[in-house]
Amino acid sequence: MPVSSSKTAATALGAVAAVGAAAFVWGAVVERNRFTIRHEVLPVLDPGARPITVLHLADIHLAPWQHRKQEWLRSLALVEPDLIVNTGDNLGHPDALEALEYALEPLSGVPGVYVNGSNDYFGPEFKNPFHYFTGPSGRTERATTLDTPALERYFEDTLGWLALNNAARAIELKGSRLEFFGVNDAHRGWDRLDRLPGLVEEMRENVGWQDDRTGSEPVAIGVTHAPYRRVLDAFVTNGAEVIFAGHTHGGQVRVPGLPALVTNCDIPREQAQGLSVWHHARRAALLNVSAGIGTSIYAPVRFACPPEAVVVTLTPGDIGYS
Repeated sequence: MPVSSSKTAATALGAVAAVGAAAFVWGAVVERNRFTIRHEVLPVLDPGARPITVLHLADIHLAPWQHRKQEWLRSLALVEPDLIVNTGDNLGHPDALEALEYALEPLSGVPGVYVNGSNDYFGPEFKNPFHYFTGPSGRTERATTLDTPALERYFEDTLGWLALNNAARAIELKGSRLEFFGVNDAHRGWDRLDRLPGLVEEMRENVGWQDDRTGSEPVAIGVTHAPYRRVLDAFVTNGAEVIFAGHTHGGQVRVPGLPALVTNCDIPREQAQGLSVWHHARRAALLNVSAGIGTSIYAPVRFACPPEAVVVTLTPGDIGYS
């Protein structure tokens, strides 16, 4: 190869390496801490109903030293939510519970519901990121067991949130009736979709407004950590009009303008983040998948996919699916 050609190739390789290094620094230092709030409006309530502000929290993956993240989470109280929906993976370190309690303390007293993700049971571990291109990540026996009962006691006893891990519950809020049903972490295979119809039916039979025909028509909401197709289909079959999910991190590292490269589940890549419509069996529901707030401490990089909380405003109106 001529000297000039060798120099040109070396210059090109150097430029590519420099761009790659700059992108990594941006993703590891800047973008993973560039916390954002995405806003969505869903017209699913009865005509004349008062709007309901829902704060969707997903994939916090909190570590004790992440003080910037903790302060940003505390600032979300300024949104003045009427309801919290937490779709799991809150803990990013075995000693993170105290930090999580500090971060969520300003939201105490706000009604909420939650489901667990695998990182509410097990601590993070190093994984080869390229394995995600071959399919969803597998199970391991090396992960540290977390204090899940303490986390759940905090959510339920201190914050007053309702557990939806393979459960169905109902809330009347600002004059609207909301039915919730959820599953435990589908990524681990802990979703009990066989029990879902019975749980939903039992909830509807025993809810306080069952015999009151003068109130608003209930809105059914499905909640899952991982948006596997089987879960989304089951939610739609059981009447869900809105579904909340997380887990995907929106792909975490993306090419600008393109869908997520990986989803770590079987949801279509173009639906791995944001608001879309999930169709099944001639029915449909609005699906909100959050890109999440954190990352694993072993893969602390985001690119073209900043961390987000989602503020979803439920409003009155008619929905037409397409």
